[in-house]
Amino acid sequence: MQTDNLELKKLVYLYLMNYAKSQPDMAIMAVNTFVKDCEDPNPLIRALAVRTMGCIRVDKITEYLCEPLRKCLKDEDPYVRKTAAVCVAKLHDINAQLVEDQGFLDTLKDLISDSNPMVVANAVAALSEIAESHPSSNLLDLNPQSINKLLTALNECTEWGQIFILDCLANYMPKDDREAQRSFSAGGRAGINSFPSPHPGSICERVTPRLSHANSAVVLSAVKVLMKFMEMLSKDLDYYGTLLKKLAPPLVTLLSAEPELQYVALRNINLIVQKRPEILKHEMKVFFVKYNDPIYVKLEKLDIMIRLASQANIAQVLAELKEYATEVDVDFVRKAVRAIGRCAIKVEQSAERCVSTLLDLIQTKVNYVVQEAIVVIKDIFRKYPNKYESVIATLCENLDSLDEPEARAAMIWIVGEYAERIDNADELLESFLEGFHDESTQVQLQLLTAIVKLFLKKPTETQELVQQVLSLATQDSDNPDLRDRGYIYWRLLSTDPVAAKEVVLAEKPLISEETDLIEPTLLDELICYIGTLASVYHKPPSAFVEGSRGVVHKSLPPRTGSVESVESPDTAPSGGPAADQPSVIPTQGDLLGDLLNLDLGPPVSGPPMATSSVQMGAVDLLGGGLDTLLRSDVGGSPAMGGGGSSFTAAPSTTAPTNVGAPLGSGLGDLFDLTGGVGTLSGSYVAPKTVSGAAKLGVQGGTDSRAPPQQRRWGSTRGSVLGDTPGVWLPAMKAKGLEISGTFSRQVGSISMDLVLTNKALQVMSDFAIQFNRNSFGLAPAAPLQVHAPLAPNQSVEISLPLNTVGSVMKMDPLNNLQVAVKNNIDVFYFSTLYPLHILFVEDGKMERQMFLATWKDIPNENETQFQIKDYAVSSKLQGSNIFTIAKRNVEGQDMLYQSLKLTNGIWVLAELRIQPSNPSF
Repeated sequence: MQTDNLELKKLVYLYLMNYAKSQPDMAIMAVNTFVKDCEDPNPLIRALAVRTMGCIRVDKITEYLCEPLRKCLKDEDPYVRKTAAVCVAKLHDINAQLVEDQGFLDTLKDLISDSNPMVVANAVAALSEIAESHPSSNLLDLNPQSINKLLTALNECTEWGQIFILDCLANYMPKDDREAQRSFSAGGRAGINSFPSPHPGSICERVTPRLSHANSAVVLSAVKVLMKFMEMLSKDLDYYGTLLKKLAPPLVTLLSAEPELQYVALRNINLIVQKRPEILKHEMKVFFVKYNDPIYVKLEKLDIMIRLASQANIAQVLAELKEYATEVDVDFVRKAVRAIGRCAIKVEQSAERCVSTLLDLIQTKVNYVVQEAIVVIKDIFRKYPNKYESVIATLCENLDSLDEPEARAAMIWIVGEYAERIDNADELLESFLEGFHDESTQVQLQLLTAIVKLFLKKPTETQELVQQVLSLATQDSDNPDLRDRGYIYWRLLSTDPVAAKEVVLAEKPLISEETDLIEPTLLDELICYIGTLASVYHKPPSAFVEGSRGVVHKSLPPRTGSVESVESPDTAPSGGPAADQPSVIPTQGDLLGDLLNLDLGPPVSGPPMATSSVQMGAVDLLGGGLDTLLRSDVGGSPAMGGGGSSFTAAPSTTAPTNVGAPLGSGLGDLFDLTGGVGTLSGSYVAPKTVSGAAKLGVQGGTDSRAPPQQRRWGSTRGSVLGDTPGVWLPAMKAKGLEISGTFSRQVGSISMDLVLTNKALQVMSDFAIQFNRNSFGLAPAAPLQVHAPLAPNQSVEISLPLNTVGSVMKMDPLNNLQVAVKNNIDVFYFSTLYPLHILFVEDGKMERQMFLATWKDIPNENETQFQIKDYAVSSKLQGSNIFTIAKRNVEGQDMLYQSLKLTNGIWVLAELRIQPSNPSF
C-alpha cells in the first residue's frame, strides 16, 4: 500500500474493497494509509483514497473517513472534489446520521455553485440520491440563482452529468409567479433578457440544444424537462409552437437506433402522444412497421399509430392496417385487426370504411382474423347503435368457426342485443347452450344475459330456453358470479318483469373513443419519469420498486390559463379557431361568459295546471279579535327589517300540482324536458298536506325582482336536513354522468348537495357548474370542486354553497332552476325545482304591531286559500324559518299567525287554522 506506483496502488485498493467486509479487523489496519494518501500531492491518489474509503462498508472505517472527506470536499483540484461529492452519498447510505452531524450535506449544497461543471453534476447526483432515500428532506430546494448555475454547467459536463442536471431541473417548480418573473432577469446567455416568456421559457430555451445530443438518455431527459415546463407556458406564445416543432425530430431520430432502444423510445413516445398528440401529428409515416422489426417494436408502433390517427390521415392508416392484417405473425395480425376497429371508434368519418375493411377480412375465412373482427365489430355497434347492423347476417355465417372465448362472447352479445332483428336468434343461442358447462365464465355470463334479453323481447317463444339457462346458472354451476347473476335475473323476472325489462334492456352508454388511455393523473406522473423504467413499464415506481421508501409521487405543474383538455391530433393550430368545440363554462365571477345567457324571451307557461285550492267556507278568519290576539303571550318580537315600501298584487288562487310541466319557448327544447333529460319529477318531492286550512297574504317590494305569481306553501323537511336526493340528470342522457342531489339551508347558508356518479367507461375531470338566470338570483357562491378525477363506477358527494346575488329572471314555475354542468367530455344541461323554504331567511319574524298593520292592509286579491292534510305542523315550521307571531282559538279551532321573509325582501304573512281533531299538531 505504501508503493508509489499508481497502477499497483489501484489494484491494492481494489483488493481491499472486495475483502474488507469479510475481514473488517484486517481492513482497519489500512486506515492510516488512507488518511496519509488523502494528503498526497498527486490529486489522482487523493481522489483514489477517498473513493476507496467510501466503498469500504465497515462502520469502524467510516469514523476515520470524516476528516479526510471534509478536506477533499474543499480540495483545490476539481477531480478530487467531484470524487468526494459522490463519496458523501455513499457515506450517507452507510450512516445517514453521521453525514448530517458532520455538516456534509451543507457542503454538498455549496458545491452546486462550484466553478467546475463536473463537480456541480456530481454534487447534484449525490444530493438527488440522498433525497430519493429521504423524501421528507428538502435537500434540493433550488432557487433561481442555483438553477442558473446548473444551466450554465449543463453545456460543459459529461453526458451522464447532463442527465443528472436535467433530472434535477425537471423537479424544479417556481414557488410563485413573482419568482418565475425575476428568475432570469439577469439572464445566463445572450438573448435571454429579451425572451418574452418568464422563467419556464428561459429554461426551455437553454435545454433545447440537448435534444440534438448523441446519447438517447440525454435526449429523453431533455424531453422530460420540456414536457414539464411547457405546462407553464401559454399556448398563445409563438415560442410554444416552435417548441412543439423542435420536439418532433429528436423523437423521430431515436427510432433509427437498435430495436431495444427503439422499444424504450416508443414506450416513452406513447406517453408523450397521449399527453400532447400535436407534437407528432405530422410524423405518422415513421411509425409504419418495417418487415424486419421485432414483434415488440411492431406492436408498440401499431399502438402509437392509432393514437395519432385523425381524419386527415385515416385513409393512409387504414391502408397500412389492411396490409398488416395479411401478415404471417398471428399476434401482430390480431392487433392490426383490433386497430382497424379502434380507428372506426376514434374517427367517426372513417367508421363505414373500417367496417367495410373488416368485412373483407372476414371473407378471407382466416380463423383468428374472423374472431378478432367480430370482437371489434361488437365495439363498433356499441359506439354507433342502429347504423351498421346490416352486417349481422355475415357475422352469423361464421358462428361455427368461433372457438375463442372472447369472440364467442362477442357474438353472443350481438345476437342477444339484436335478437328482434335475427329470425333464428333462439336457435343460435340454443346451440351455444348445449355445451354450457364447457364454456368459459366469460361466455357463460354473456349467454345468460343474452337469453334473458331474448326472453324479454320474445317472451312467448323462449320461455323454455330462459328457464333452462337459469336452471343451469343457479343450480348446476359452482361459479359464484354466474350463480348470483342467475338468481338476480330469476327474481327480477318472477317478481317484476317491467323492472327486469328496464334493467336488462336499458340504454347503454356509448363507449369512449380511447378505452386504453392511461388515467390522466397517472399519465402526468409518468411524464415526470420519462427516460426511466417507469416510462417503459407504464407504472409508477411505487408499483415495482421493492421497499420503495424513497419513491416520491410526482406530477406536472398546473396548466396556465383556463382549463384545457388534451387536444386531438387534428386540433386547430395554436391561436387558430377551433371548429365545433363545445362551449366551456367560465370560472365563477366571469360575468362576460354567461354560458346560459340565451337570448330567449320569458318562458311561455305550459298547459293550465290542475288546482288544489279549496274555498274556506263562510267563516271570516280575519274577523274581530285580532287586536286582542296580538296582546297574548307568544314569545319575543324582534323588530322587522327590510320590508317593502308598498303592497303589490300577486293574484293567484291555484297551487301547482304538476311540477313537471313543460317549459315553453326555446328553453323547453334546450333542456329536453319532455324527453326525460333532467325531468323535474325526481328533483323535488312535492310537499305533503296538512289537516287544516291556510290563508296567505303577500307583502312585496318595488325592486327589480319580479314578484312571484304562484306560491307554494309547505316544506317536506326541515331546512337543516334538506330533501331526499333525486336524480336530476340520468346517465343515459349525459354520456355516463349521473347527477342527483337536493337543496338545504343551514345557519343562513343555502347549499346544493350533489352526488356525481361516473357510469361511463372513461375518467371524468375538469368539472364546472353554472346557473341560468332565475326568479331569486340563485347562483353558485364558489366553483364546483371535484378534487380528483372521477373514475368509472365511482361517485363523489359535493356540497356547493349558493348565494342569491345572481341575475334575476322570472321563471315558470317560480322555483325552476336551469343548470349547466361541464366536464372533460361535454357540457350537459338539466332543470330542477328547488324547495322555496331554502329562501326563508332567519330574520323573518315580524313585530306584532307591524304584523297587524300589514295584515289589515293586504288587498283581497293578494290572498290565497287552500287546504293541507296530514302534516305535523309545529315541529316543522320553525325549522324552516316560518315564525309564529301569535296564536288564538276560534270556535274550538287553533289559529296560527305566521310570517316569513324571502331572500329578495318579500314578506309573506299566513293564517293557519288547525282542526281540533288533528293528532299531528
